[in-house]
Amino acid sequence: MERESKSTKKKKSPIETKKYDTTILKNSRFLFSILLIIIGISLTLSFVSYFLSGIEDQSNLAEIGDREVEVHNWLGKLGAYLGHVFIYQGFGLASFFFAKLLIHSGVYAFFGIASRRIKKVVFWDLTSMILLGSFLGFFWQQNPLLGGTVGYEINLYLTDYLGTAGTILLISFVTLVFLLFRYKLSPTKIRDFISSLPEKFSSFSAKTKLDDARFDQDTPVVKETGKEAVDSAPMQEEQEEDYSMILPSEKEELVPEKEEIQNTAFNIDHKSIKPTIGHSSELNLHPKMEETAAEIEVGKGASESFVIEEIKDEGTVEENLAAQLVQDFGEFDPTLELSNYQFPSIDLLKDYGTGSITINQEELEENKNNIVETLRNYKIDIAQIKATVGPTVTLYEIVPEAGVRISKIKNLEDDIALSLAALGIRIIAPIPGRGTIGIEVPNTNPSIVSMRSVIASPKFQSAEMELPVALGKTISNETFVVDLAKMPHLLMAGATGQGKSVGLNALLASLLYKKHPAEVKFVLVDPKKVELTLFNKIERHYLAKLPDSEEAIITDNTKVINTLNSLCIEMDNRYSLLKDAMVRNIKEYNEKFKQRRLNPENGHRYLPYIVLVIDEFADLIMTAGKDVETPIARLAQLARAIGIHLIIATQRPSVNVITGIIKANFPARIAFRVTSKIDSRTILDQQGADQLIGRGDLLYTQGNDLVRVQCAFVDTPEVEKITEYIGGQKAYPDAYLLPEYVGEEGSGTDFDMDISERDALFREAAIVIVNAQQGSASLLQRKLKLGYNRAGRIIDQLEAAGIVGPFEGSKARSVLIPDIIALDRFFEEEQKDLFN
Repeated sequence: MERESKSTKKKKSPIETKKYDTTILKNSRFLFSILLIIIGISLTLSFVSYFLSGIEDQSNLAEIGDREVEVHNWLGKLGAYLGHVFIYQGFGLASFFFAKLLIHSGVYAFFGIASRRIKKVVFWDLTSMILLGSFLGFFWQQNPLLGGTVGYEINLYLTDYLGTAGTILLISFVTLVFLLFRYKLSPTKIRDFISSLPEKFSSFSAKTKLDDARFDQDTPVVKETGKEAVDSAPMQEEQEEDYSMILPSEKEELVPEKEEIQNTAFNIDHKSIKPTIGHSSELNLHPKMEETAAEIEVGKGASESFVIEEIKDEGTVEENLAAQLVQDFGEFDPTLELSNYQFPSIDLLKDYGTGSITINQEELEENKNNIVETLRNYKIDIAQIKATVGPTVTLYEIVPEAGVRISKIKNLEDDIALSLAALGIRIIAPIPGRGTIGIEVPNTNPSIVSMRSVIASPKFQSAEMELPVALGKTISNETFVVDLAKMPHLLMAGATGQGKSVGLNALLASLLYKKHPAEVKFVLVDPKKVELTLFNKIERHYLAKLPDSEEAIITDNTKVINTLNSLCIEMDNRYSLLKDAMVRNIKEYNEKFKQRRLNPENGHRYLPYIVLVIDEFADLIMTAGKDVETPIARLAQLARAIGIHLIIATQRPSVNVITGIIKANFPARIAFRVTSKIDSRTILDQQGADQLIGRGDLLYTQGNDLVRVQCAFVDTPEVEKITEYIGGQKAYPDAYLLPEYVGEEGSGTDFDMDISERDALFREAAIVIVNAQQGSASLLQRKLKLGYNRAGRIIDQLEAAGIVGPFEGSKARSVLIPDIIALDRFFEEEQKDLFN
């Protein structure tokens, strides 16, 4: 019974089982191929979007789990994360090969192509990705998005062992091997191509010389009439063959018949008349033909004179007028209004010593012996060692014996610090341009770098820069001077109490000692309200502010937003002036204005440099956010050419404060001591700031190598003396006024509609405005001799009364009343309404 019951059970035949398994395998392969293609396309979109918006999304990656955080990647937060992993932390631009690999494999799997071909695709695409990442990482180290972190680290490893020249040779050889085997290039074709280059170059140069020789000849001008027209523009290919048909031989004399020359005009003076034929080639005129053509009668026996009118240059009159003005009055002097202004004296700064460095020979010898002994403990021999003593740090340059790896010395940083019992050991391996390895060791008794010694140095006094800034002294005790105009914007960061505020005072003091009040203006933003208050005394000399602002130093966040947007308006206005003057930057514009080649009646004026200083940027980002970041990004991107430069300082160098947009537009950075390697990477994109010793010790970079500088020390009493000295001199009537800015919610002015509270000069102001048909406060200032504040209030009252239109940015307000008669009628109707 059991056997019968077993036999009665249905069993699948082997053929049915095999068909079922095959179907599952086909469906799985189909779905897997579709999945590969979808993933490859998704990665491609993510990578492309990362190159477009990855910098903006970089600061939001730490909060990727927060659903309220917005990203701009086309694939959302996952796409932003994948783009960051593959592009920034991976192989850079070469990561597209990985997406191509997935798509290619998916297509092959979809069409059932042999797996051998898929393996070849995988091998060559991965090889291409590694090779391209290494290539871009070596030759474009300044742009980390091209080579990625992997490409950078590979080249760093190769450079440590092979050096720069060896790495270039290795990459070139591997690239050649790849091209030979990947694209099956023949060595014979390569040799033939290289050998044919000289022939191609010689034929190209010969052809160029022939074309130049043909272009140097003059061409007769011939008019066509009827059947007997003369062809004056033969094709270039037929010139040499058909010259005998057009020109007579040297033995023949040109005797024109009347029928042939009737209605035909030849070139009379070929030296003064340019050819007008449309073809690019030109014809040679026979010498005898030149002599005879000058005597040919034109027309039907009538002699006509050919008059050549000389065309005058349009700019001649203006240039002559400008030259005459310069000859009569001299070049325009922007400092003429404050011609008696005296720069601050160096005696106002405190002298902290002679400025020379005291060398402790025992300390140097002890540190040298400790370094040599520590390296010998790890079997590293030194061929030579040299010490360069700086104000706070001593640089020991060592030349290792042949065969010693640089990375081995770099890994001993903590061991050397332990042997020297010092904090802030920093190893530079290798020192750029010297071929040595540097070990920076703090001095036991550091010396103070005074602002007096830096300002009095010949390097600063003779600096021919637009905005010279003396930061301090380098390790070699040289004064470090940079040009703020070439930075063009500066980002400063560091922990609390490490010298940021002193660094800002040193920057401002450098400019005060070098630039006249007419040449530079400062916009100071001080959220802490106590750091920059000393500069209030030079408000009418050096500071710039909004028209309705009482204090020049901005401490309110709302006024910060208005000031930044006002600077954007000033930037747009200056670009309009540069466009009208047909120049590219502020230096060329001011030079042209000094030469009196720009008319002030057309709105042109001398443009001073504007330096925006923000002391604590993190507080602004916390309170205002995008309202502050957007105008700062605009200024950083566009304001360089028109003389607006930014200096931003913050004590919290995190990615949500120093965002990707800000970092991209601030190539010049100063890093004081920070607490972690992450903060150092945020500021400098590399380590080093966490190994500083504080108290003004800083690292400066302008997109290239790091420079260690001891910042000059300027104390509060010194800054107070400088500002009092400048503030006690003759000044401008008011601070430099920025353009008026009206926020989205309106002008922010509560217009007074009460007629009894109008200004006493309201009616006279209305007459002036209607006569000029231009509503501006500056017009009332000139005509009625008013101050800006009173003129602004009258303009607001005129707007409330309906005489002038609303604020229109940099343009003058529109006048709503056409003439004086209509204005009188307006006042009569207003009086009637008042009594009724």
